[in-house]
Amino acid sequence: MADPHEKLLIIWHSRTGASEAMAKAVLEGAGEVGRILAADAVEPRDIVNAGAYLFVCPENLASMSGLMKEMFDRCYYPVLGQIEGRAYATAIAAGSDGEGAQRQIDRIAKGWRLKRVAEPLIINCDAQTPEQILTPKIIASNDEETCRELGAALAEGLTIGMF
Repeated sequence: MADPHEKLLIIWHSRTGASEAMAKAVLEGAGEVGRILAADAVEPRDIVNAGAYLFVCPENLASMSGLMKEMFDRCYYPVLGQIEGRAYATAIAAGSDGEGAQRQIDRIAKGWRLKRVAEPLIINCDAQTPEQILTPKIIASNDEETCRELGAALAEGLTIGMF
């Protein structure tokens, strides 16, 4: 078995399917280097044992989703001081701009002393009405490809020791 510190841990939460589809596409791109876990299944040891992270969630009411926030709340202090300098990136499924969720995750990552290694990926699902917001989402094939490319780039960077 490969050293877990050589793994990209993809932590996701999805309510309507867009973030889940994004996380799965990233995993495809990352191949054997990727490991995917739903936010509610993540334990502090999963974070400590990974070499890099991708946080994938929807933006809900200008914030990261509640289950993603709960994962950070549960894991923040148990891993504090153990993961400094590790690489991270984010992928947000948004109904409009995704900036609020992005800022929240970046602030938490700053506290952990993580190093952002890719520009934020925000996929706008353009859902503005209650019906559109609650409707199950399918992301466009070009957005899936962007997610696969992100996964491949993160996996490559981790594999070659770039971060």
